[in-house]
Amino acid sequence: MKITIDRFEEEFAIVELENGEIIEIPKVILPIEAKEGDVVSITVEKIETEERKKKIQNKFDRLFCSE
Repeated sequence: MKITIDRFEEEFAIVELENGEIIEIPKVILPIEAKEGDVVSITVEKIETEERKKKIQNKFDRLFCSE
């Protein structure tokens, strides 16, 4: 998904989604260098997600499943 930054208002960025919808999001979730007019990509990092799930499961197993 790509969003286009329309403008900033206080702590929010007003952005346009690919479908043309305008929404506000907290500007702290955008890259620090992002500015009005920039197009920002939002992606799901599948490999990193799986790695984090495995780490969490390992911690859970060590805490609650050890004999």
